[in-house]
Amino acid sequence: MRLFRLYKINAILLEHGLDKLIPKRFMPWYARVFRHSMFWIRNKHTQESNGKRIRLALQSLGPVFIKFGQMLSTRRDLLPPDIADELAYLQDKVPPFDSDEAQRIIKQALGIRHFDELFSQFEEQPLASASIAQVHAAKLKRDGKDVVIKVLRPDIEATIDADLELLQSFAQLLQKWLPDGKRLRPVEVVAEYRRTIKDELDLLRESANGIQLSRNFVNSEALYVPHIYSDHCRENVLVMERIYGIPIANIEALRAQNTDFKLLAERGVEVFFTQVFRDSFFHADMHPGNIFVSTEHPQNPQYIAIDFGIVGTLNRDDKRYLAENFIAFFNRDYRKVAQLHADSGWVPHDTNIDDFEMAIRKVCEPIFQKPLADISFGHVLMQLFNTARRFNMTVQPQLVLLQKTLLYVEGLGRQLYPQLDLWKTAKPFLENWMKEQIGLSAMLKKIQENLPFWSEKLPDMPDLIHDSLKQLRTLPEIQQRQFEQQMIVQRKQHKAQLATTVGATFFILAALMPITPLHWSASAVLLSFGIPCWLYAYRQAKSN
Repeated sequence: MRLFRLYKINAILLEHGLDKLIPKRFMPWYARVFRHSMFWIRNKHTQESNGKRIRLALQSLGPVFIKFGQMLSTRRDLLPPDIADELAYLQDKVPPFDSDEAQRIIKQALGIRHFDELFSQFEEQPLASASIAQVHAAKLKRDGKDVVIKVLRPDIEATIDADLELLQSFAQLLQKWLPDGKRLRPVEVVAEYRRTIKDELDLLRESANGIQLSRNFVNSEALYVPHIYSDHCRENVLVMERIYGIPIANIEALRAQNTDFKLLAERGVEVFFTQVFRDSFFHADMHPGNIFVSTEHPQNPQYIAIDFGIVGTLNRDDKRYLAENFIAFFNRDYRKVAQLHADSGWVPHDTNIDDFEMAIRKVCEPIFQKPLADISFGHVLMQLFNTARRFNMTVQPQLVLLQKTLLYVEGLGRQLYPQLDLWKTAKPFLENWMKEQIGLSAMLKKIQENLPFWSEKLPDMPDLIHDSLKQLRTLPEIQQRQFEQQMIVQRKQHKAQLATTVGATFFILAALMPITPLHWSASAVLLSFGIPCWLYAYRQAKSN
């Protein structure tokens, strides 16, 4: 199965002529020989542009590869415009599956025979179609509200499973044979990716994520989350309020309504850091196909988020270390950044902090306090990779989702307002968050949170203290008994070892007797002493 899928992937890449995009100097001789050996596979898209060939190939390869294309589409600073424009179609314009099949799935999932039982209107032509699902517009019969119905693609799980198995095989090979394999931890990264994409196949989980995110941002001016009709949600069908915003990628439409781009970009940063550090629950699939802008107040712009299949969380330690790292970076305290990396275990504990500090300073100082438009992200990324390799910095699989989301946010910021000072915008928020986590107010808040638990346990405290003191009084006697038992066991072990040694000596002597002038009877006598010694040793060992 894996070999067939690997062949299929190679065939699709060659059919779309993607091998022609690789400069010859980067093609080793064995790769060229392999290409010529597959002479029956020809480029079927010679008339198409490079961007369209890449987009069509990723579409044909399936959801795992489409997700990769969606992420790349937000990085217009790394890709030529024609390729970025084509990859943008992967956000919500993947070819849909048959509408009749979608209707059959919806009816079966909701337990209805006809649509008019729940919906007064249903549009057969999908509003949008992405890698894992497509969306149809409808109107609820009971209250006339406009909704959208999200439907999973049929048999999508089998395709994803095949790709994940192949990725797992590649990861195992890379971890074993690549010089940086153990540091990059590809097996753990693929395992984390498997968990997130499998979660995306459960629309009941997505509905719960959307409800949680909506509760976190209730009455927020920065972010609106559409209402989810949980009564009509199933594992493969989700019903949600229909929104009428402008896609975040439609810069011309946003400009036409006089949107405040500076405030919009700043609120994007605010929403990201609020989700990560205040809520520890963040939307982790923030490509432009999932983000809209409300048309109601252009001068006070509000984001609208959809598609909550992939969310991320952080534990308390990772969240604290990340916040301290950000603040130290904003304050140009590179020594603290280096020390925090060592304390958190992200670099080996024997790392030379002075050298590590200088390496971080070399990467960060040239970009500090610059607007996004003046930062070459590709150059910074290469420097970060080289620094990570030099200091054996291990990949943290639990942070991969966060890093991907940060790439989305930074990419969107470049498109909306290239003059955005990311550091100046984020620093006050993080400083306020840290103040809430430490100090007197934080301590009082924790006491208040734990007070119900302490009040419940307080009546039991006298008995617990009495039992503890009673155990402390008998502790020396218990320790003495344990010591005596341990000494008995050690004496038995010593006797068993001695008997084993003596028995082995008698057996060796018995084996040597026949080659000496002595009679065989001498061997028998020696064996008669050796066998009881071994039996005694066996009984002593067994009694332990």
